[in-house]
Amino acid sequence: MANFTLDDIRAAAEAKYGSTEIELADGTVCKLINPLRLPKLKRDELTKIGDKLEGEDVDQAEVFADAIRLASDNALAAEKLIDACGGDLAILAQVFEAYTKGAQVGEASASQD
Repeated sequence: MANFTLDDIRAAAEAKYGSTEIELADGTVCKLINPLRLPKLKRDELTKIGDKLEGEDVDQAEVFADAIRLASDNALAAEKLIDACGGDLAILAQVFEAYTKGAQVGEASASQD
């Protein structure tokens, strides 16, 4: 039987479900916490924010900015990142895509017999 410490489990979770970090030109790092590592209320709110993207007549730039604010561990860094994007929807979408790709839970692989 394999034995693990809680620290081993924490390290594995961090390696697999770590944050997405985006460095700005001034050296500020905006750390976006993986949704699985967010408290339940924030996870639920992030889901609602994501659902807004599918709606009509929605300001997508504001939705992406809201997601960055929610996922960030530092409000000031989040605002700096949003400001650095300059309202450019393509850049905000790319930030969101980098975050969500980094946050995807891997699919189970077929076991080898």
